Amino acid sequence: MPLVNVMVNGRAYTIACDEGEEEHLKQLAGHVDSKVRELLGSVGQVGDQRLMLMSALLLADEYHTLAVQHEALKSELAELTDKREDLDKRLDKSESFAAETLEAAAKRIENIAGRLAHA
Repeated sequence: MPLVNVMVNGRAYTIACDEGEEEHLKQLAGHVDSKVRELLGSVGQVGDQRLMLMSALLLADEYHTLAVQHEALKSELAELTDKREDLDKRLDKSESFAAETLEAAAKRIENIAGRLAHA
């Protein structure tokens, strides 16, 4: 299991991760570090534990917001899919009706042409 060194708030941490996840872990740590630095700018140095907790809460809030948006988009997608399927059915019915109408018209034209040919 690889070990990755990351920096958060100027402190080095060594964290184990799965093989191939090293770069992803570094990116995540960079995101946490940016939240910590963001907090440092607004609340100052309030201790590592409090900064980490506040950062975790900000990240959890971002996650929650995105999860709610994701669920709303999934619902919207399902609704749009249902509407599309309904429109597809209506289109199929319209196409069938148009084909039947054209066939009936063609038969009438053939009947008229046949009568004109015998007249």
